[in-house]
Amino acid sequence: MAQPLLIEIGVEELPAIPLLKIVKNIEKSWQNLLDEYKLSCEFEFIYTPRRLVLKHAAMPEKQEDQTIELMGPPVAAAFKEGEPTKAAEGFARKCGVTVDELGRADNNGREVLFFKKEEKGAQTATLLQEMLEKWIASMAFGKMMRWGSRSDEFIRPIRWLQVRMGDESVSAELFGVQSDTKTYVHRMVNYDAVEVPTIDAYEQVLADGAVTLYPKEREAAILEQFDALESNEGIFIERDADLLAEVVAITENPKALVGKFDEMFLELPPEVIITSMKEHQRYFPVFENGKITNKFVVVSNAYTEDYSKVVAGNERVLKPRLADGLFFYRNDLKNGLSTEGLEKVQFIDGLGTLTDKIRREKRIAMRLLGLYMERVEAQSGKENAALEKAMDRAVELAKADLMSEMVYEFTELQGLMGYYYAKALGEEEVVYNAIKEQYMPVGEGAELPSSIFSGIVAMAIKLDTLIGLFSVGMIPTGSKDPFALRRAVNGIVRIVTAYDLAFNIEDIITLLKDEYAAFDTQLLSDFIIERINKSLDANPSVIAAVFASGERDINEISKKVAALNEIVSSDVFKEQFSTFKRVANISKDVDLDAAMKIDTTLFAEDAEVSLYTAYEKVINSTYKDYKEELEALFGLKRELDAYFDDVMVNTEDEALKNNRLNTIGSIYKTFRDIADIKEISI
Repeated sequence: MAQPLLIEIGVEELPAIPLLKIVKNIEKSWQNLLDEYKLSCEFEFIYTPRRLVLKHAAMPEKQEDQTIELMGPPVAAAFKEGEPTKAAEGFARKCGVTVDELGRADNNGREVLFFKKEEKGAQTATLLQEMLEKWIASMAFGKMMRWGSRSDEFIRPIRWLQVRMGDESVSAELFGVQSDTKTYVHRMVNYDAVEVPTIDAYEQVLADGAVTLYPKEREAAILEQFDALESNEGIFIERDADLLAEVVAITENPKALVGKFDEMFLELPPEVIITSMKEHQRYFPVFENGKITNKFVVVSNAYTEDYSKVVAGNERVLKPRLADGLFFYRNDLKNGLSTEGLEKVQFIDGLGTLTDKIRREKRIAMRLLGLYMERVEAQSGKENAALEKAMDRAVELAKADLMSEMVYEFTELQGLMGYYYAKALGEEEVVYNAIKEQYMPVGEGAELPSSIFSGIVAMAIKLDTLIGLFSVGMIPTGSKDPFALRRAVNGIVRIVTAYDLAFNIEDIITLLKDEYAAFDTQLLSDFIIERINKSLDANPSVIAAVFASGERDINEISKKVAALNEIVSSDVFKEQFSTFKRVANISKDVDLDAAMKIDTTLFAEDAEVSLYTAYEKVINSTYKDYKEELEALFGLKRELDAYFDDVMVNTEDEALKNNRLNTIGSIYKTFRDIADIKEISI
């Protein structure tokens, strides 16, 4: 038998972000409890700002009865001279009976003590109190609260509790609050508790009280209102997914409203306006004709017939935020960009100040610029001296906005404000763009720097942090990576591959290591390789094959992996590959580092001539990419199959044997210049 179950925990307004971070864990925790208590069934977890709700359409009324069978010690060990031993007595205690009540059973040919009992399942209603306490305790919100005289804590004070099973109200208590049959609706409808006559009536009671219970319904209502506002007002509302989720979590009766602010604030960079709206007020920015406008959308939780006061109140709250931003902006422009003061700001213990970091970044950037000068000149149209001057300026000013009033107030705008200030103050385009793009890419799939010049600045910053932290022993362990060094490597990989830049890991580390205290460069190299390994989307054995070739240039690694993976992934490759596995196996007996001379005068079979002729053609051809070269090498299959059919490699004639081993070994070595094919598994 099963009955519907409703659990509603009423709270003061929940903070959205801590709730959203653990929503999935909250749901999973209840599922785990259902499994633990042998009450597994379908359920819904629902939240509004003032309630956490569990709804079960069919909750088992009781646990299933169980037959428990326990095997004990061998009878021979359980009794000595007819008297029970400690082993027998211990097993009896475990079963909750006397030794005389124990039975006998066969266990793999041995007679052992045995006990069988029927255990009645407990009524669900008697288990809910314990389950609720465990569920509440599992909610790891982070910062918690205590209230009144209580010593226990939760994210917010609990104010009411409903536990309803079928037609009955189940007795339960949380934080001193006893369960009953009442709930609370929207405060602007009714401030007092409202009776819920039945579980079936619960949702209607809330709806009548201006509470939209389901988050998905609140989200759909907000997006529908956005669509209507856009159509009626001729505007575009930015749909920030994170902000939308937060607004859904803090509203029970969402109503999207358009507000305005003074046009003079449009003097501010759009990001400042948007940050003021989103971070502080949870407003959605509004655009017209692709440009930000002096409007915003607020999703109100009010319930009223006249929302004009709600709009006016939100307009009034936003104005001082924007006024502060405009004051900071104008003041910063007047003061200009300067790194003065950064010498007093500590970077990391052992790596000096931010001024020291800038000096290192400059030297790294200049060395990288030297490596890629031709490419940068071709892309930018600037000459060597001009590029060196611009690079020095870009790195010098990259962190200058840390001393600005705006970034002090809005730290998330660091770099971006430097871009706006540098642009307004007349710096070169390559300089201010590099300042804006210095942290790109900020994550997987994120936007890349728009030029090689900006990419060099971004790589210099990442490389200094990466090498610097390794030099002072601050190396990521396990999942801990407080300085995002793994992300730094991923960013370097993406820049290098996007712009087709040569970047040999070991050469670059050697080139730059003299800027730092002595450290284990191999450890850093291995760390970078491990990150590249995880960032490439390919058959793991293909990646291993490329690394086994000794290739350490990030760009070439990426190209080789992509080419080989495409070939290995083809439908026909698996049936063809046995031939090349044989090539790898035979080559185990060949010294690949020695000069493998092939004497064509020793060829005794037509298959030898055919293979060598085809192989020479392959190695003497020019290829546009690795894929074309690999296809040519794998194209030797026909000649190799004929060779293995007609030619005995391990012949007794030592000269013939060595010549044939050198032939196969040379083919294998040519493969290994791209990837070690013996590592491939399919």
